[in-house]
Amino acid sequence: MLALVLAGLAGLSLALLLWQWWEGAHCALNPPGLPGDSAPPLTLLKPLKGADAETETSLRSWLAQDYPGPVQVLFAVADEADPAVPVVRRLLAEFPAVEAQLVVGPERLGPNSKVSKLAQVEPLARHELRVISDADVAVPRDFLRRLVSPFQEPDPPGVACTFYQLATPTTPAMHAEALAVNADFWTSVLQARRFGPLRFALGAVMAVRREVLEQIGGFRALTHHLADDYELGRRAARAGWRVDLVPLVAACREAPHGWRAVWRHQLRWVRTIRHCQPAPFALSLLANPTLWPLLWLLAAPGGASLAGAALCLTARLAMAAHCQARLTRSWRHLPWLWWAPVKDLLGAVLWGLAFAGRTVEWRGERYRVRSGGRLEPLS
Repeated sequence: MLALVLAGLAGLSLALLLWQWWEGAHCALNPPGLPGDSAPPLTLLKPLKGADAETETSLRSWLAQDYPGPVQVLFAVADEADPAVPVVRRLLAEFPAVEAQLVVGPERLGPNSKVSKLAQVEPLARHELRVISDADVAVPRDFLRRLVSPFQEPDPPGVACTFYQLATPTTPAMHAEALAVNADFWTSVLQARRFGPLRFALGAVMAVRREVLEQIGGFRALTHHLADDYELGRRAARAGWRVDLVPLVAACREAPHGWRAVWRHQLRWVRTIRHCQPAPFALSLLANPTLWPLLWLLAAPGGASLAGAALCLTARLAMAAHCQARLTRSWRHLPWLWWAPVKDLLGAVLWGLAFAGRTVEWRGERYRVRSGGRLEPLS
C-alpha cells in the first residue's frame, strides 16, 4: 500500500514538473517596449543599505536608462555614514543631467528598514507612477520603456512587477540558490497565475500608481511586514486593482557569499511564505520531483520504481537546464545542473523547518514571523 501511495506521489510530482516546464517554455520573455517617445513621467525609488563590489554597476544601470519621459530618482539611506553614500555621490556626479538626489531618512518606522526608507522619501515623489527596485538589481537600457508599457493601455494595472534572475553566482552555495530562482521560482509563479489573477507582487522591480499606494495606506502600512512586495500586491488586489506580471527579467547582482548566508535567506523565505500563504505552502511539497521518486525507490526497490525514479530525474535535469537557460539567455549554469536534485532534497528539509519555528534572521537582526508575515523584533 505504501509503495502505491509513493508511486502516485511520484507520478503527481512528475506531472507538476512537466506543467512547470511547459509554462517556462511557452512564456514570451522580454516583450517590446513603448514605441517612439511615448513615456509617462515616473519616480524611481531606490532604498539602499551598504555597498559591495556590484552596487555601483547595478545603480548605474538605472541612471543610464534610454527613457524619453521625465524620470525622478530618489536614493534613500538611513545614515549619512552608510557605505552606499559615496557610491551614489560618484554616480550623481557622473550623470548630472539626471534628476536624482540622495535622501537620508534616519527614522525607523518599523522592523522593515527598507520600507521605512521608502515611506520617508515617498512625500518627495513627484510623479504618478512610482518604480521601486532593490539595490542589487541591474537592468538593460530599455528596461523602463518595457516596464511601463502596461500602464499606457486602455485598462492599466494598479501594480506591475517583473521576473528576476540571480546573475552573478560565484560560489557553490550561490549556484544552488541561482538554480532555485532561475529555473524553479519564475516558472512556479507562472503556474500560480493559471489559478487566477495575481494577488501578490515580486519585489525586485515593481511599478505602482500613486492612487494605489494612497488607497492601501502608503509604504507606512507595510513597515511591519517582511514580504513587503507580497503584501503590497495583496493589498492592491484586495482593493480591486489588477496586478500584472510583465515578463521582463531584471538581474540581481550579488557579491560572493557562502552556505550560511544562503541557508539563512532560504529559511527566512520559507517561514515567511508559510505564514503568508499557509495552504499553498503546505501543498508545495507535493511538487518535489526528487523526494517522492526516491522514497518510492527506497520503499519498493525494483524495476518499476527504478524506471520511475530515472524518468523523474531525467525530466528534472532537462527542465532545470532549459528553464534556466531561457531566463538567463545562457547555458553557463550547465556544469552546476547536478545541484537540482540536491536542491530538491534540501528544499524538503526547509519545508519541515518552516513548521518548526517562527524566528528568522534578516540583516543581522532576529525577528519572529507572525500570521500574515508580520515581523516582531526579538531583543
